[in-house]
Amino acid sequence: MKSSATKLTDSDDLMTPKAAPVRRSRRRASDRLSLISMVGFPAFLHIGLVWIPALLSVILSFTRWNGIGGVDNIEFVGIDNYKSITTINTEFVPALTNNVLWLVVLMAVSTPLGLLLAVLLDKNLKGGRFYQSALYMPVMLSLAVVGFIWELIYSRETGVINAALGSDVDWLGNQSINIWAILVAAIWRHTGYVMILYLAGLKGVDKSLKEAAAIDGASSWQAFRDVVFPVMKPVNIVILVITTIESLRAFDIVDVINGGRFGLELISVLITRNVGGAASRVGYGSALAVILMVVSLVPIISFLSTNLRKEQAS
Repeated sequence: MKSSATKLTDSDDLMTPKAAPVRRSRRRASDRLSLISMVGFPAFLHIGLVWIPALLSVILSFTRWNGIGGVDNIEFVGIDNYKSITTINTEFVPALTNNVLWLVVLMAVSTPLGLLLAVLLDKNLKGGRFYQSALYMPVMLSLAVVGFIWELIYSRETGVINAALGSDVDWLGNQSINIWAILVAAIWRHTGYVMILYLAGLKGVDKSLKEAAAIDGASSWQAFRDVVFPVMKPVNIVILVITTIESLRAFDIVDVINGGRFGLELISVLITRNVGGAASRVGYGSALAVILMVVSLVPIISFLSTNLRKEQAS
């Protein structure tokens, strides 16, 4: 009996290490499948839909092509497209000026206004949830929808503003005021985004810092200026990057309202007009797209390098 029991025990011991590798191999296979589905597939889409078109745009920016026919119709012209942007095209400088104005206005108006709303909502006001939802609602709308809404508001014949004021102002056709009219719509949407980011930053501030400032006799404004706001430096950097990108990629709202006409050009509008419009100057439009991409990468790279330095320091 002992010998048979010993044999059974030995056989069980021999079988145990053989089953473990099977389970481990199955686990490794499932891990590989999960890794491919969660990382590999999104990375494949990102490369196929972002980086490859960006690389092709860089290549096409050195060519002349009307978008018709195959690659045999593509003519290499070197840097002629980049030269013509600043020397021949008279729309580029106004478009660049409008993009810079877009950035300055969003930073000067939407950022402090969003910060003010976040500070007020952080005080747990009565009905704060309702106000927060109402102020954030424009962010949930696409820029195209925002453009449709404000086109109805600014319409010369049936617009809300002209009806309320009893005026006949051409808000979207007058080159001296149309950029400011559309910037009001952009501010309306972007302020809610800034508010949510600052509100999240305020919720993350250690309450003991505020209490220590109050014990030291600091007023609410002094505590915010000297203690709370410096702690939210990462949030400020994120808002700066997002606002810069938002001002550079602005297209939908302008295109929907008046198609970028009447002196309301933006770089993104020029790109679309040359690549997909009647002109079909794919090479020239690609050169504009490359310039816009390079300018957009500046704040992104600065943001990433700052975060990497912080991680290495910590």
